[in-house]
Amino acid sequence: YPLLRDWTRNEAQSRWESKVNFRTRARPIAGRGAGAYGSAMLSADTLNPVFADRPVTIFAVMSALANEHDAINLGQGFPDEDGPAPLLRHAADAILTGNNQYAPVQGIERLRSAVAEANKRFYGLEIDPVKGVLVTSGASEALAASFLALLKPGDEAILFAPYYDSYAPMIEAAGARPVVIDLQPPHWRIDADVLRAAITPETRVIALNTPHNPLGRIISEAELSLIAEMARSHNITVVCDEVYEHLVFDGVRHRPLMTFDDMQNRCVRIGSAGKTFSLTGWRVGYVSGAPPLIEAIMKARQFMGYTTPAHLQSAVAEGLGFDNAYYNSLAGALERKRDMLASGLTTLGFSLLPCEGTYFLTADIRGLTDMADHAFCAHLTRAARVTAVPLSAFYHHRLSSAPTHYIRFCFCKKEDVLREALARLETFFRSTQGV
Repeated sequence: YPLLRDWTRNEAQSRWESKVNFRTRARPIAGRGAGAYGSAMLSADTLNPVFADRPVTIFAVMSALANEHDAINLGQGFPDEDGPAPLLRHAADAILTGNNQYAPVQGIERLRSAVAEANKRFYGLEIDPVKGVLVTSGASEALAASFLALLKPGDEAILFAPYYDSYAPMIEAAGARPVVIDLQPPHWRIDADVLRAAITPETRVIALNTPHNPLGRIISEAELSLIAEMARSHNITVVCDEVYEHLVFDGVRHRPLMTFDDMQNRCVRIGSAGKTFSLTGWRVGYVSGAPPLIEAIMKARQFMGYTTPAHLQSAVAEGLGFDNAYYNSLAGALERKRDMLASGLTTLGFSLLPCEGTYFLTADIRGLTDMADHAFCAHLTRAARVTAVPLSAFYHHRLSSAPTHYIRFCFCKKEDVLREALARLETFFRSTQGV
């Protein structure tokens, strides 16, 4: 394998995307030979640049590379074992005995009531189960519908980079402009002066992710208080991505921004059954908030997926009623896996950032290589057969100055898989002394 020491981020990314044809290019439209469609060519003017000018998401790129090289995929954030058996049985039984037609666009009553009850049980929030909850096909759809509902052309939305990669495209698809604040390593704190300077009369939305993907941070009470103050002062709505709300460690507590004074009418809270029950393929998410905000988001969502399978909704409602022992065991098991992977990576020479929650460890690679993060992740996949993802993929491709010396490992895998990944990395570094 050639050393990739001198590759820049863009060179590394474009070379492997070119190899597997991931990036959109002009090409003939498939169909009827030289007929009405066969000779047509896709061009820049034909496609929406919000999407056409971006590469395929890094998760698809790295997962494809992992499959090609039979690598252990610690890049994409999904567990390698299914969630609670009672939920699987409930969903299967519901297919045979329940309604298999369209569910209501708002979600079935049982799940909306369960979401409202969970808000009260865990955070003391009083949410209207009829008008204050919307069920979506995954949290990504909830995010998309929220941005499309709350933004119009000419508006601005503030993002804190690094951020989950769907935020900016959906903001731009609404005709709004992302205003990106790059959080500064190694502490990645939200700076009050920088946030105040970023707010303009056009600011309508702040996107907030806590627990944070990819950093594994819990946004502090002081930072939450700052965002609440800015939202109240400038009449800003906050879209709160809280999909990892129950995956927090070391006795740290997750606190929703919605619990702060006068914030229940100024933010929406997005949760994920996929993360809470290790059933990411079910694609069940939910949005909680004030009825006027939820109605607006529902009106956007009705023209997207419209509905979510009723049998999965019913099973998720069952899961939200699990006792505290389930939620404690979920976090505890992941905390042990975090510690196992962190110990092994540290022994190998990676410098790790603290991880307070989520599925992810962020590693500084400067002690091991002078390659950029994209190139190093590609090289690890090919040569060590272990896959991680570059942190710079979580930055805006035009509006950010991304660091290129951090990579993200996912630890929500079976313990024997994590041990094998560490063994492969040890063999790789022992044989090459790094790259």
